[in-house]
Amino acid sequence: MVRRLPVKRLSAGPVETRCRCGAADNPGPMKLLLVEDNPAMQTTLQRSFERRGMQVVLCGDGARALDRWRASVPDVVLLDLSLPGLDGLSVLAQARAEGLATPVLILTARGTVGDRILGLNTGADDYLPKPFDLDELEARVRALVRRRGSGAAPTEFDSFCGLRADADSGAVYHQGQPMELSTREAALLRALLVKPGHAVAKERLFELVFPGEADVQTEAIEVVVYRLRKKLAGTGASLVTLRGLGYLLKADPA
Repeated sequence: MVRRLPVKRLSAGPVETRCRCGAADNPGPMKLLLVEDNPAMQTTLQRSFERRGMQVVLCGDGARALDRWRASVPDVVLLDLSLPGLDGLSVLAQARAEGLATPVLILTARGTVGDRILGLNTGADDYLPKPFDLDELEARVRALVRRRGSGAAPTEFDSFCGLRADADSGAVYHQGQPMELSTREAALLRALLVKPGHAVAKERLFELVFPGEADVQTEAIEVVVYRLRKKLAGTGASLVTLRGLGYLLKADPA
């Protein structure tokens, strides 16, 4: 039995397009490579994006996905993980090894924190578990294209106060130098670097820092916060606690 997608009616409007180099001249339709083996899902997503003026290249297995990726040079790849033959993570790892830098958004029913971290560490730029809302998917695709157009590296989070987290290795750098962080400290900092200046709930951070550790209390995140806060001293960034909201990164006053 095929699970139905919760589909919202997409509002009409102009399609924002941008060439891969970020230039405004000669913009063309946004090109998506959709790697998905479920025919119903393929049809739903293809119709949704083509209705918005985007070009969609379909592929149902991993080996062909790599060939299509090399040949079509898409703006964004929508990649399912459960594929016949070569699975999605193997496709992603091979593509990154070949230097294919197209932004990748993983679409999968594997929605655990561990799966998300594995996908991001393999080289994905975003992750959306099934079932999902089509409007949210479209917004995420456009965000990836905007980031790509601005020249941001596809395998790194944006830099903040000289801090940068590499999504391939998981390492965190300050001014180009690797920081000496524990695995949990690095996981916490990576989560906060995704959106500096915005609070992330304690519960959400706990899931990312202590994935699958049911015997650990939520308050354990406070210990990691304390240690990371000390290691951020002198970087120009501070880890701030917002009562009832969570934690965020803030730039120190000049």
